[in-house]
Amino acid sequence: MADTHPLDPGFPPASEDAWRALVAKTLGDKPFESLAKATVEGLPIAPLYAASDRGPIFPSRPFCVDRPWDLRTLSAHPDPVRLNHELLADLNGGAASVIVSGHASASALSVALKDVILELASVGLDAGFLGPQAAEALNGVAKASPAAKLNLNLDPISSFAEAGESPGPVAGHLEAAATVAVRLGQTYPEAQLFLASGRFAHESGGGEALEIAVSATAAIVYAKSLVAAGLTVADAFSRITLSLAADADYFVTIAKFRAARVVFARIAGASGAAPSARIEARSSRRMLTAQDPWTNMIRLTVAGFGAAVGGADAVVLGTFSDALGQPTAMARRQSRNSQLVLMEEANIGKVADPAAGSGYIESLTDQFARAAWDRLQLIEVSGSLIAALQSGLIAREIQTAVEMRGEPKIVGVTVFPPTNAAPAAVEPATGVASPESARLPGDDSHCPPLKPMRLSEMYEVAA
Repeated sequence: MADTHPLDPGFPPASEDAWRALVAKTLGDKPFESLAKATVEGLPIAPLYAASDRGPIFPSRPFCVDRPWDLRTLSAHPDPVRLNHELLADLNGGAASVIVSGHASASALSVALKDVILELASVGLDAGFLGPQAAEALNGVAKASPAAKLNLNLDPISSFAEAGESPGPVAGHLEAAATVAVRLGQTYPEAQLFLASGRFAHESGGGEALEIAVSATAAIVYAKSLVAAGLTVADAFSRITLSLAADADYFVTIAKFRAARVVFARIAGASGAAPSARIEARSSRRMLTAQDPWTNMIRLTVAGFGAAVGGADAVVLGTFSDALGQPTAMARRQSRNSQLVLMEEANIGKVADPAAGSGYIESLTDQFARAAWDRLQLIEVSGSLIAALQSGLIAREIQTAVEMRGEPKIVGVTVFPPTNAAPAAVEPATGVASPESARLPGDDSHCPPLKPMRLSEMYEVAA
């Protein structure tokens, strides 16, 4: 980094005075301060920042020989045969790892993962309260191969928060998940066990600092559960992956992912664990539109860019037609290729922390980290993340953010709506996932449900 050269040594740098003079012509009688903005959580965003002299304070992610991040795909098709076809097409088309969503039975997973070599391609689960059953089924497919690359993605808290209830006490689901995780973790030393996700806060309308705080406090809950089941603190934190949403505001996405690393480092370091976080990014569902869905291609590409620059270890991009139904092969290919272009043509991963030194990004990262830490302390004082969900603390924070956001400007919906909308094809959702019971003995737990939303849903009109 010390051996740098300006692109054009003879090009004079623009001064702040020159920039302000040009802006003044545009503003007219309006004051310069009228350009100031704020996030939905009230964090200020200034119109201009000076360059920061602070270098990277943490590694964005460990460098890989082949790829800078894990290109990951997800299939939620209810038919295991069709799901298998999609996963194999993804892996042959450039994906490095996959997630199976909505299936927990051994019969379904054995069909869905037919011909997938688990020692080469990492396989993850997305099974909600059925996570322990799905993990056992995946163990059967992996046949106890210690080289199998598994992401169990156990995450009962997200299921509880989104549904507003649990089939049996949520504490029982935590204990069951941790017990299975520790036992399978001994068989698969490279497996990631829990997914500490803040995405349910994002998808229901919450702000960035809350999403970071929710993810971090979920990691604390899961680490405590793993320790109670027999792991050391250091091992527990090393087997937990953080999960955050990446959306179309790439500056915010970059700063959010960087801030999440700072918060995790403080928690893990104070606990005696390694401070480096493992972060999975999933594209925001709330940003996608059913009206003029082709514009979602831009949103998804920008979200992938923000996640990659922000240092995500794995990136999962949805498809442009997700708001309409099951994606076609073309939609899945477009989603994969967006990441491949970012990775192999735009070379986004060639720099460890591309945003380091940007006054705006460094300031926003610091603000997100501090605000997230404040919210983390509030959650912990309330008892735990589960207690904060049950008391309505998280729901109130999200409702405040929704009210502050107001009517968003959405291309293709609230601004520049299409005059002749071109329809997007989707796959018929044939087949039904095998029903499984996740009920545990005891009374159900309850909290205000945090349902996913689309920001455009109030403003979309029928085509």
